[in-house]
Formats: sequence, C-alpha cells, structure tokens
Amino acid sequence: MSGQPWLILPTFDEAENIELIVDAALAVLRTAAPEGFHILVVDDDSPDGTGRIADRLALAHDEVEVLHRTVREGLGPAYIAGFQHALTNDAGFVFEMDSDFSHDPADLARLLAAVRDGDADVALGSRYVAGGAVRDWGIVRRIISRGGSLYAATVLGLPVRDLTGGFKCFRAEVLRAIDLPSVQAHGYAFQVELTNRTIRRGFRVVEVPITFRDRLRGKSKMRARIALEAILLVPRLRRRDR
Repeated sequence: MSGQPWLILPTFDEAENIELIVDAALAVLRTAAPEGFHILVVDDDSPDGTGRIADRLALAHDEVEVLHRTVREGLGPAYIAGFQHALTNDAGFVFEMDSDFSHDPADLARLLAAVRDGDADVALGSRYVAGGAVRDWGIVRRIISRGGSLYAATVLGLPVRDLTGGFKCFRAEVLRAIDLPSVQAHGYAFQVELTNRTIRRGFRVVEVPITFRDRLRGKSKMRARIALEAILLVPRLRRRDR
C-alpha cells in the first residue's frame, strides 16, 4: 500500500539496543499508523552482530526490513540509503530516529500527526523550543550542542532552534525534492544540511518539543572530526545558497 510511514533506523554496533528500540517503535506505530507502516534497519556491517539481530526481527515481524551496507560511510549516507529505499517503495512519510533511545519512540506519534494531520511538511523533534529538554548531559556538552545549533541558524539565517536535531518526520515529497544524492555531509552536519535544503525549497518545518536523553547502553559515535565537519560545512552551505 502506498503512502505509509517508514521509520529509518541507522545502526552501527547497536546490538544492545536494536531489539528494544524496534519493539518500542512497533508498539507506537501500530496505534499511530493502523493503516500500515514499515521499519527499515540500515546496518553498516556492525561487527557486534546488530545486523544478525535485525534479520531475526525481520523474520518475526512483517513490518521490519533490513538493509545491509558493507561499508561504513557515516550517518548521512546510511540515512540517504534508507530514504531512497523507502521512496522506491512508495513511502508517504519518512522518519529518522536514533537507535539508542536518546529519542523516545513514543514521540513518533506526535511527529507523524504534525505532518499527516497538520500543515507541516517536516516535523522536527526539538530540544530547544518551549517544552523541549535535554537530560543526562553535562554543562559542556549542553553548551556545545546548543551553541552549534545557534551557530548554524545564525550563519544560514534559518528560523529553527534545533538545527542539529536528528528526530524528524518528512512528507515523502520533501525528500524527493531536495536532491538527496548531492548531500555533502556524512556526520551530524547532515541534519543541518537537510533542514537547510528543506526550507530553501519552500517547505514548512515545525519544531515539536521532545525530551532528549543520553544513551543508556553502548558507546556514542560522536567524534571530533564529526564536529569539525559541521563547523566547516555551514559556511559552504551559505555560499551555495547565495
């Protein structure tokens, strides 16, 4: 059936989380999208066996699929591969969400409603609007995160409080319109680039307040080079938009 929601879950070494996050998302989406939905796990050849666990989940649940990638290229390319798979299969809405419970699967219903039932083209789960919050982070990480969003919003002139947020629901036509193959960013700057392209093409982004929590299991994938990519990419995006 066309027009169904697709949830894209990129994974690398998430063996401790993948079954729990898929089960939680299934429970929410079976209520929020009774017409049907899909969950696509995009695994970058995790050495801890995440892909094998995902395959077992796909055998147990008709709604779950797995896309195995043999090269680890980063978050951006993994999402783009998942987005393209969903669009090829007639997705109506496409989610992106972390696989480590830093995003609450219960919020999937609110993001979907904002796009499906409201007038938004993209619903962005935001830590930095009224009602949003961050839990379990120290002051330094809070400053870096919020400062990064403010920096990107200021340089690009975008009216978005949480530009680095990675919990989103897109109308499928947005992803078809923003030329996914030409996206440059591989790390967390990917979130900035996608939102920038969305707004530049005239689509409406609505920030939905969420509470972001630090992962409980596994290791963070954040590295210094990922932050450096974001710092360097934002001015390039501004020059390209002129």
